Amino acid sequence: MAQVESTTHREIAAEPDAVRRALADYSGTRPKLLPEHYSEYEVREGGEGAGTVVHWKVQVTSKRIRDCLIDVSDSAGGELVESDRNSTMVTTWKVEQGASENAARVTVKTTWKGAGGIGGFFERTFAPKGLARIYDEILAKLAAETEK
Repeated sequence: MAQVESTTHREIAAEPDAVRRALADYSGTRPKLLPEHYSEYEVREGGEGAGTVVHWKVQVTSKRIRDCLIDVSDSAGGELVESDRNSTMVTTWKVEQGASENAARVTVKTTWKGAGGIGGFFERTFAPKGLARIYDEILAKLAAETEK
């Protein structure tokens, strides 16, 4: 099994702290950011940053639906880390100072252990691109929510 990785980023014209708070708000803001690929979203514990447990299903391809139970933690670098109890998938949200004074650069990176063989080849080839498109939608909604 090989490590599979999907990374995307966006510059958002908003204060980095405001963007961080929006991303960490699993009860209020986060559901607004999710595109049609997500269903059955439910906060099960907490709701604000580290210590939150949230459930969702995500449909990355027409045939592939992942049932995710996510534990949210903070990294030493202040990143928001979402670890799926049902798989090896880990998503890290990093918010840094952007190119200008009132801008944030948001990077989202997801990694998981992929399948082997020919199925693994297709997973490594197509899954990161599909996931990046979904994250592009989330980041666009995050920009619309925080650039007000």
